[in-house]
Amino acid sequence: MKTSPLLSAAALLMALSFNTQAQPEYDQIARGNYIATLGDCTACHTSNEQQPFAGGVKLQTPFGVLVGANITPDRETGIGNWSYDDFRRAMNEGVGHNGKRLYGAMPFTAYTKMSEKDLQDLWAWMQTLQPIDHSVETNQLPFPFNIRTSLLFWNWINFTQGEFKPDPNKSAEWNRGAYLVEGLGHCGTCHTSKNLLGGDKSDLLGGEVVEGWYAPNLTASDHRGLGKWTQQDIVSYLRTGVNRYDIASGPMADAVRHSTQHWHEDDLNAVAVYLKEGEKSDEEKPEPLAASDARMKMGATIYEAKCSACHSPGGRGEKNIFPQLADNPLLNQVDATSLMRVVLAGSRGVETDVRPTAPAMPAFAGTLSDENIAAVLTYIRNSWGNAASPVEAGDVKKMKESLQ
Repeated sequence: MKTSPLLSAAALLMALSFNTQAQPEYDQIARGNYIATLGDCTACHTSNEQQPFAGGVKLQTPFGVLVGANITPDRETGIGNWSYDDFRRAMNEGVGHNGKRLYGAMPFTAYTKMSEKDLQDLWAWMQTLQPIDHSVETNQLPFPFNIRTSLLFWNWINFTQGEFKPDPNKSAEWNRGAYLVEGLGHCGTCHTSKNLLGGDKSDLLGGEVVEGWYAPNLTASDHRGLGKWTQQDIVSYLRTGVNRYDIASGPMADAVRHSTQHWHEDDLNAVAVYLKEGEKSDEEKPEPLAASDARMKMGATIYEAKCSACHSPGGRGEKNIFPQLADNPLLNQVDATSLMRVVLAGSRGVETDVRPTAPAMPAFAGTLSDENIAAVLTYIRNSWGNAASPVEAGDVKKMKESLQ
């Protein structure tokens, strides 16, 4: 049958109308998916890869256990009964459906900085998730921390609501980096030290112990921060999990695997610009322990026997395989928790799309005594330009016991 020109024209107009209406919706959902990646929603809301975003991730806090919620659109166990206003209030104010107050482990203190458009796009994407029936009891804190009304006081002390405001004296790239680090990427949730109530102190990105790891100092300071890192060092680490100073492990490995390796290049560069232009604390570089110190002598012997084959006699390492130990700010942190953990239990670097094969660090808990490990870490932290407090055998013992 022959189609009339009038019908053909009508069909074309309908197709064009459909495309102009559908394309923005598709773009919004795709953008919302990327926002979820920037915010690393997977970290707290996916415990089973076969049930994405159905919750169940246990978060060990100083006050007890909290569990990531089911954020799929399931009406019984997820957020299927939430409205956009419910979602917006949870992200901006820390108050969920039916006025349920949220704990700071859900980083609304950072998400409050998100733009309205980012929130709308994220919500649109969340509506496309597969609803999953998975009941989660999020609050497993002991009394009295399980009483949510106490969060009124917590918020009064620790929370400042408000969308991110660009600094007119800074570049657009810097402001984008600030938005990602302080807001959507919520880096301070792990890397900013906490007060007795679990709220952030004023030393933004100054470092903190989180779930048995030390999230290091990310300020621009030279001795303990990222002052010696180049912008490319930062971009490489976030993209591949590796640079000359470090290989991502522990919680940061998960952040690289699920989040930062998938960030757009311009966002990675923006973060690097922001961090490199960050605050430099008035830190005083301590004097390293003398080579004649008994702990340094013991540590040097152990390093030569157990570590130098990979990290080289002078701590130079091997590019993108074994991090350099010489002049490495990560070794100068005020807390040696991560160093003790890696030496005791070993570690495997994160596998990324760019670097699918990662090097591994062997465990030494079974071959070195607590005193030996304390000595070699003390030696590494006070050699080749490094300077930091000695590691105590008692602290190594406590770490070992926590890992058993």
